[in-house]
Parts: sequence; structure tokens; C-alpha cells
Amino acid sequence: MTARRFAIFDRDGTLIVERQYLSDPAQVQLIPGAAQALRRLSAMGAGLAIVTNQSGIGRGYFGEEQLHAVHRRMGDLLTAEGATVPPIYWCPHRPEDGCTCRKPLPGLLERAGAELGFHPAECFVIGDNVCDMALGQGVGATTILVRTGYGEQLLRAGKVSADYVAADVAEASDLIISSFLQEHGETVSRSPTLCRRPARVA
Repeated sequence: MTARRFAIFDRDGTLIVERQYLSDPAQVQLIPGAAQALRRLSAMGAGLAIVTNQSGIGRGYFGEEQLHAVHRRMGDLLTAEGATVPPIYWCPHRPEDGCTCRKPLPGLLERAGAELGFHPAECFVIGDNVCDMALGQGVGATTILVRTGYGEQLLRAGKVSADYVAADVAEASDLIISSFLQEHGETVSRSPTLCRRPARVA
């Protein structure tokens, strides 16, 4: 690729198995295909980052050291499968704290864009929750809802919509790679089985 596009991932329910207020590194489990997705996107030249709400810190359920331990464990698991560990941007605040970084507010995404060198509107935002899709929609990014984590439940309830719906992050990476190839006039060898949906949160 000649242009560097970024894929911005939610953490829980998207890259790792959803566990409410995860604080124990021993409970970190990659969602199948997550490492492969990151590895393939990195090989294509895409930039990668993770943006995650971690209000367990603000609620006093765990501290920053426990969060870092969880991230180290996630990094170890990704590295073991040959994947690049993306930069991680996290918000420790509760919804009532009035911060500008908690998704769906764009603070973390804008910070990532400034530090990593991309425009938020030109990235892909991949996640399993309403706040992930609203984050992407708010900045004009392309949104991909994965059915893992809370995705399937919210989709069935009609509580979320996105530009695309994918079974998981591996399938989402197929869409992103196909988009990259099409942008540069290359042949797409395999069409991802994705569902296009109206791009707005219900």
C-alpha cells in the first residue's frame, strides 16, 4: 500500500474474550483469529491501535498496575502468535466523570491520531458495542461491528448499527484488506462475507 490507513480496535469482546472489569491477567484469552487479523493487517502496511474504556479503575475495582499486567499478558499472547502489539489508549473514568476520553467521545481516538499520524475520519473502527460504533460515526470513520462480545446481542436487539457487520475480528480484517486492495487498484482474490448496514446507531 502507498497510503497508511489505521484500524482502531476495541479491546474487550473484540480482541480478547469479554470479562466484566477484567483485572486478572490469568483470565486474558484471545478471541480466535485476533492475532491473525492483526498480523495480516500489519503485513499489509496498516497502522494499528487499541482504544478501550476501563472504568474499573475509576470505580476502584482495580488499579493501573493490574491494567498494565492485563495488557502485558495480552501482548504476550499476541506476540506468541506472531502479531504486532498495537499501542493501547485507555480511559480510566466513570461515565459520570465528565471526561473527554471515554468512548464514544473522541478524545482517545484524536490523541491516537495526533501521536500516530492519521486522521480519525480515514480510519476503520472495529468493536462490539454501541460506544465503539458511535465513536467511529462521530468522527466520520468506517465502522465494523463484530458479533463477538456484546455485538450479537446488541444487533439482535436493534440497539446498534454500523457500516459493516462481521462475525469476528478476523472477518473484519478481510473487509479492511479488501478495501485497501481496491483503493490501490489491485485484484481482490476473496470477497469477505460481510453484511453492509445503515451507518447510524439506533
